[in-house]
Amino acid sequence: MARLSGMVAIITGAASGIGKEIAKRFAAEDAQVVIADLQLASAQATADEINRAGGIAMGVAMDVSDESAVEAGVATAFERFGAIDVLVSNAGIQIVKPIDEFPFNEWKKMLAIHLDGAFLTTRACLRHMYDAKRGAIVYIGSVHSKEASLLKAPYVTAKHGLIGLCKVVAKEGAKHRVRANVVCPGFVRTPLVEKQIPEQAKALGISEDEVVHNVMLRETVDGEFTTTEDVAEAALFFAAAKTNALTGQSLIVSHGWFME
Repeated sequence: MARLSGMVAIITGAASGIGKEIAKRFAAEDAQVVIADLQLASAQATADEINRAGGIAMGVAMDVSDESAVEAGVATAFERFGAIDVLVSNAGIQIVKPIDEFPFNEWKKMLAIHLDGAFLTTRACLRHMYDAKRGAIVYIGSVHSKEASLLKAPYVTAKHGLIGLCKVVAKEGAKHRVRANVVCPGFVRTPLVEKQIPEQAKALGISEDEVVHNVMLRETVDGEFTTTEDVAEAALFFAAAKTNALTGQSLIVSHGWFME
């Protein structure tokens, strides 16, 4: 039997990268998938791809930092499918600069997308999960939920914050049989990471090859990037857990970059 059969999953930032891979993996396990992304056309393009492959998906426009946009997107998904069983809070961006040069508006933008977005989507989905007495929330954190790196103050701050939010949701949601967990990937070679390579090379005064091998992958056990498939499998593990024993936890998927 498919591991997510009959479930409805909202995945934010799912038009590309990690979010898209999670959406495809969930659809392959018979979930009905809601592709939430900033642009409706991009979200629907990914939904159409899943539908052509035999899955069931719809696209919704959602700026996760906008309260009314989140509420509207979740309402549209619920109206279509009649349930919200899983939320994967994945949407995010990256801006790299030293702290002493970081513009306050960019700091606020980072926290709004990563932390406000996680809160707003969680709150909107919890209402439906509480009514149904079931649900799973999976936050896509990072090794930066556990560790710090140069030039990433708001990102590290936000990803650490997801761990705290997850733990509170796990405690509050328990009586409603709602679980919350965090997947913490290492560097995944998505457009988000590709963009960072030249930016970090410039900021650190080193070559792009040195950024990859001496910054991003230096602490891994094998010098390998984590893949989108790796992250999707971890998200599925949390979403499909059969009991409420697995809640308030974080799982690091990083080729050994960070171990605990």
